Amino acid sequence: MAKEDGKIIRRRLRNAYASGIISISMVLLLIGVASLLAVNARSVSDYFKENLGLSVILDPEVSDADAEKCCEAVSALPFVKKVRLVTREEGAAELRDMLGEDFLSVFSTSPVPVSLELSLRADYVSPDSLAVVRKALEAVSNVDDVEYQQSLVEKLNSNLARISLVLGVFILLLLFISYVLINNTVRISVFSRRFTIHTMQLVGATRGFIRRPFMTGAVAQGLLSALIALLGLAAGLFLLSKSFPQLFAVFTTSSLVTVGAVVVLSGVLICVISTYFVVNRLVGLNKDDLYF
Repeated sequence: MAKEDGKIIRRRLRNAYASGIISISMVLLLIGVASLLAVNARSVSDYFKENLGLSVILDPEVSDADAEKCCEAVSALPFVKKVRLVTREEGAAELRDMLGEDFLSVFSTSPVPVSLELSLRADYVSPDSLAVVRKALEAVSNVDDVEYQQSLVEKLNSNLARISLVLGVFILLLLFISYVLINNTVRISVFSRRFTIHTMQLVGATRGFIRRPFMTGAVAQGLLSALIALLGLAAGLFLLSKSFPQLFAVFTTSSLVTVGAVVVLSGVLICVISTYFVVNRLVGLNKDDLYF
C-alpha cells in the first residue's frame, strides 16, 4: 500500500512539474514576443522611414554623362542611404506599364525626364529635416525639382509615435501579467511539496539546507522553460519569414541574441525569486497550516 501511495505521489509531482514547465514556457514565449517588439521598435521605425521614396527630377536637356555625375554627387550627400538613376527609357517603360502604349504615342519625343530615386537615412525623414534635405538637393548641379509627399511623411511620423506609445504600454502590461502567472505557477509547484519540507524540518534541516534543492530545481526549471520558449519563438519566426522575408532585414542577429538573453534571464530570475519566497513561507508554517 505504501509503495502504491509513493508511486501516486511521485506521479503527481512529475505531472505538476511538467505542467509548470509548460505554463512557464508559454508565458516566457509571450515575454519573448514582447522583447522582440521592444528591442526592434527602432529598427522597424527606421525600416519604414528608409523605404519612403523621394524623387529628384533632373533638367530636361541633361546628358547621360551629366546625369551620372549628378547621381554620384547626390549619393555622396550624408543624408542619402540609397540612390538609383532612372533613365528616360526606364521612366518611359514604367509610364507605359501604368498608362498603356497609346498614351505615349501622342508625343513625338519622350515626355519622361531623367530622375533619381532616393531613400534617405531614417534620422532625416521628418518635416523639418526634409526641408533642409530639399535645399541641399536643389543646390546640386542639373537638379530641376525635388518631389516627396509631405502629408505622407507627417502621417508616418505621427503614426509611428502613436504605435510606439501603445506598444510600450502593452509590453509593460504583458511583462507584469507574465510575472504574476509565472509566480503563481511556481508557488503551486513548490506548495505541492510542502509536506516534504515539513519532514526535512522534523529531522533538523536548516532553512538553507531545505532551500538549496528547491533553488537548484528553480534554476533548472527556468532554463528548461526558456529553452522551450525560445524553440517556439524560433519556429514562429521561421514560419513568418516564409511569408514575410523582409523581417530579417529588420530583426538583426544582435537583437535576436538580446531577446534570447532576456527570455533566459526572465525565466531563471522569476523562478528563483518566486521559489525563494515560497519556500521561506512554507518553512515558517506549522503542521496544521500545511493542510490549508
